[in-house]
Amino acid sequence: MGSMTTLSHRDRAINLARRQGVVRTREFDAIGVPRVYLRRLQEEGLLIQPSRGLYQLAGADLSVAHSLAEATKAAPSGVIGLLSALQFHELTTQTPHAVWMLMPSKAWAPTKPPVKLKIIRASGAALTMGVKHHRIDGVSVPITTPAKTVADCFKHRSKVGLDVAIEALRDALRSKRASADDLWRAATADRVVTVMRPYLEQGL
Repeated sequence: MGSMTTLSHRDRAINLARRQGVVRTREFDAIGVPRVYLRRLQEEGLLIQPSRGLYQLAGADLSVAHSLAEATKAAPSGVIGLLSALQFHELTTQTPHAVWMLMPSKAWAPTKPPVKLKIIRASGAALTMGVKHHRIDGVSVPITTPAKTVADCFKHRSKVGLDVAIEALRDALRSKRASADDLWRAATADRVVTVMRPYLEQGL
């Protein structure tokens, strides 16, 4: 009987990791997999632990955007934005050294995340407007839309650089990833209409 139980716990753990990509310890708890089995699966080389409390299948075929999925699992109240969203939408040639996230002003931020995080605090429309969920390695990841990402780069130009924001705006219009109307709306939500206006008018 013991081996039957082991098999079902093991199968359930592996199936969940396969389906979700990145799994929190408490998600294994929720399906009744005791933590001792997680250790066993690690010892057998089937599961790896990218950081405390997070697990994924060893050797899983993970996407380039996998770090965004890991960041979302580690900081569920955050939204992928700025340089990381630019990279996701192919609006920059830069590769950020950390995952950039917008987070509510008082939200808890993980102290030892599995990937390096660059957290920018935001509130109101600046946080909630222009966010779409994308499925990455089984995880539903909130990412700012191209237009909102461009407006955010202008809002936080001291952190990302004005040249990056201008290049992103031009690329968004040229590639039709964002319309002028989308950009005006995002600029209004971020209160950067006056900063963006000259560049938007040049680009039209």
